[in-house]
Amino acid sequence: MKTISSVVEHYIKTKPFLLSALSQGIINLTSLARNMMPELEQELGKDVKQGAVVMSLKRLSEDLDFRVNHKIVKVLKGIGEITVRSSLTDYTFAVSDTILNKQAELITSVNANPEVFYTSSRGVNETNIVVSASMSPVVDRLFADEKQIERNDNLASITVKLPKENVSTPGVYYYIFQRLAWEGIIIIEVISTSFEFTILVSEQEVDLAFKVIKDLKSL
Repeated sequence: MKTISSVVEHYIKTKPFLLSALSQGIINLTSLARNMMPELEQELGKDVKQGAVVMSLKRLSEDLDFRVNHKIVKVLKGIGEITVRSSLTDYTFAVSDTILNKQAELITSVNANPEVFYTSSRGVNETNIVVSASMSPVVDRLFADEKQIERNDNLASITVKLPKENVSTPGVYYYIFQRLAWEGIIIIEVISTSFEFTILVSEQEVDLAFKVIKDLKSL
């Protein structure tokens, strides 16, 4: 049986930005309830009192404050080293029978230049390679016969070390990427391991992206 509380919670959870704003207590609950009324009444098939919706929102916001803020903020306060690199190029190639051999050759070249940045990830149909721009001629030569899907130049990376609690706390990545989205930052690539992740952004946006992530430590 549908209740006002369950319908209100479902409504809020289907709107991620509204969910976060509610958890931070920055929304006028009466105004929000008034805007929600038509949809809630249609869902429940009966008239709903605005006061009941406000009470449901209040209980939900208090619960979210604990589930979102206390648990996630504890993890974010434990963010470790943040490393920034600039002058990067991001390649995407179609997966092929020969691409691993080309990557092996590239890794040999990278090992001979310890100062350069290199990372790679492989999906079902695509292989992604991110290198320092100085290595672009090598990539262009080695992968000349591969199908190049995308290339982005003039990028910067931000690598963030996360505490071990990150793998057992839901919503950590969502919270970080939401903050970046609020600032209008376009994320070109995301590369992650268990306790660290790297995002690629344009060099024009790297300073703002760095500030957003750094400020998470002082929430």
